[in-house]
Amino acid sequence: MTSILKVDQLQDSGGNAIITSDGAGNFTYTAGATGMGKVLQVITATDATQRSTSSGSFVTASNTLSVSITPSSASNKIFIETNFTAWLDGASEAQFTIYRDATNLGNTNGMVVLYNQASGSQITIPTGMSYLDSPSSTSALTYQVYARTTAGSVNFIYGIASITAFEIAG
Repeated sequence: MTSILKVDQLQDSGGNAIITSDGAGNFTYTAGATGMGKVLQVITATDATQRSTSSGSFVTASNTLSVSITPSSASNKIFIETNFTAWLDGASEAQFTIYRDATNLGNTNGMVVLYNQASGSQITIPTGMSYLDSPSSTSALTYQVYARTTAGSVNFIYGIASITAFEIAG
């Protein structure tokens, strides 16, 4: 037995329209309706300037590979996604993380650790990180890629790099 439920509008318990259908399979969230997981804004930045470090402490990738976003509600979340290519020269280790302002969102080793164990060799590794942050804030927040090395040196923007912040309704 098959059942079909046809509606042109979903309402909350107060009779307010939340979702409306145009009858052609297209749905619209009614203005003012909030839904968990709804993407409210997207901010992105790119950088093609090669950056490198031989620092044992986390340092910023560049001032341009950062995004600033202001959440519209303290209950909203911010999803951060990064994409870049790392270049390791010789025996080296690179660690990458995402900072929110002065806070490292990864652990003491960062979020991604890359190794090149062969002396005299060079490797490039497409790399990315993602993180769902719950900042509990309505102030402007800056998210940025940081890198460090515990051995050797690393070029951590090699090609075009990007960072994107998505505000998600909480």
